[in-house]
Amino acid sequence: MSLTLCAHQFFQEYLPRIKGASGRTIESYRHALSLFLKFAAAHQQKSVKELQIEELTFELIYGFLNHLEDDRKNSARTRNNRLAALKSLARMIRLLYPEHRKIAEMILAVPQKRCRKRLVGFLSHDDVLKVLASVDLKKTDGFRDYTMLHLLYDSGARASEVAALTLSDFDPGKRTLAILGKGNCYRLVLLWPKTTQLLSRYIARYRPGPRVLYKDALFVNQRRERITRHGIYRICRAYLRKSLDVKQLKYINPAHSFRHSCAVNMLLTGASLTEIKNHLGHEKLESTMIYLHLNLQKKREVQKRFIEYSRSSFSDDPVLNQLMDWEKKDEILRWLDTL
Repeated sequence: MSLTLCAHQFFQEYLPRIKGASGRTIESYRHALSLFLKFAAAHQQKSVKELQIEELTFELIYGFLNHLEDDRKNSARTRNNRLAALKSLARMIRLLYPEHRKIAEMILAVPQKRCRKRLVGFLSHDDVLKVLASVDLKKTDGFRDYTMLHLLYDSGARASEVAALTLSDFDPGKRTLAILGKGNCYRLVLLWPKTTQLLSRYIARYRPGPRVLYKDALFVNQRRERITRHGIYRICRAYLRKSLDVKQLKYINPAHSFRHSCAVNMLLTGASLTEIKNHLGHEKLESTMIYLHLNLQKKREVQKRFIEYSRSSFSDDPVLNQLMDWEKKDEILRWLDTL
């Protein structure tokens, strides 16, 4: 049977309709399978359209994985991600084409390669305050960035989840935010009073008029389109570099560091692993347990000061008060110009 026909069913039927995979998963698997098909065609010295399922051998799979590491200089983690896509294809083959069950079982038996676990880099309360203080609220996108950084730390949401937020996901009355996470599962997060006020003010005064296709998007970029995951990463990276030491940034993922910091903050305040799991949207408790291995030094005074800051209103925030004073000054100047 043609391998390209099998791939077509994989992306058109199996992933979206049978398995219900998310768009990002399908995109990732599409890239992995594209690399594999090109390698297989070159290895077999034929075109991609001529490839057959029967040609899926261990030597071909193993050669592809080595090609990723040796020629493309991919890490073991990336290698395992590509292998996961091939194993998902094998599960479809085993389900829809039982006559090729042996081939599917062989692919599923290929082990994942051990790799170093990433160091969990997070920001302390002092670090978060420094990053927030580095935002110039008088710039065009200053208030949007300030609100977004607050939301990342408060909600522990992934950059992709924040980028996908819509206006209807936010309920200022109940101080809740509905976040669509992995596996197309929603979770409801209770926000701090300050984050709620920031979001409400951003929507009312600072959110630019988006284009028609993006009218429901919560965060909008300068092109009046929905902000992207990469855009959020760039914003976070810029403010982290502006406020923190270079050595400190070595093990910190720009946007994900706020997510880790949210989990650490919850752990320090006595939240259970189940509460942290539900707040972050982890599918398995094992993903949450990594925070138990961190050597956390509790800074009570800083933690108390940050809790007071997060619960305060605009009237207690000197940074926002400065912005409001500046806005009033601008309004007065415009009024004087009309005289």
